[in-house]
Amino acid sequence: MKVEHLAIPEVILFTPPRFQDNRGFFSETYNAKRLEEAGIHLPFVQDNQSLSVQKGVVRGLHCQVAPYVQGKLVRCTQGAIWDVAIDARTGSPTYGKWVGAELSADNWSQLWIPPGFLHGFCTLTDNAMVQYKCTNLYSKACERAVIWNCKDIGINWPVNEKDVVLSEKDAQNPGFSAAKGWFPYP
Repeated sequence: MKVEHLAIPEVILFTPPRFQDNRGFFSETYNAKRLEEAGIHLPFVQDNQSLSVQKGVVRGLHCQVAPYVQGKLVRCTQGAIWDVAIDARTGSPTYGKWVGAELSADNWSQLWIPPGFLHGFCTLTDNAMVQYKCTNLYSKACERAVIWNCKDIGINWPVNEKDVVLSEKDAQNPGFSAAKGWFPYP
């Protein structure tokens, strides 16, 4: 498995190998021991999946606060997305900074988004299927969000703002200043 620490080193891009032959391919997409060797020691307790039917869908920027803080291991199994992680740990040297990576069925990469980070993605293709493992269960009472295009964060989204497709809920999210105090550092 290829392991790459991004500009915020806690955010890790994993690319499992695919073994191809005339039938197709085989890939071990999750291995707890390999993730532990890369520094991820949290158990996964929930799997989620989404389908976005058109290019330009933005989901996020989402997180959960204590006691249901989540880390996520995200992959795109159909189509392609631009996936982002934003450090929301108050006092962190990278607080408010973001990193992103393209995840696709072609590149087979997965992005580790640690607890204390906001998460969001933009679909680069129609019919983008996203699957992710979570380190804690979903709790409506603990869900929080920040607006996808917050100027204080300055994410370079690969879509024109006028073409973005948002849920009503995500269109109402507050700015990044609302995240202050959601997560301690370290």
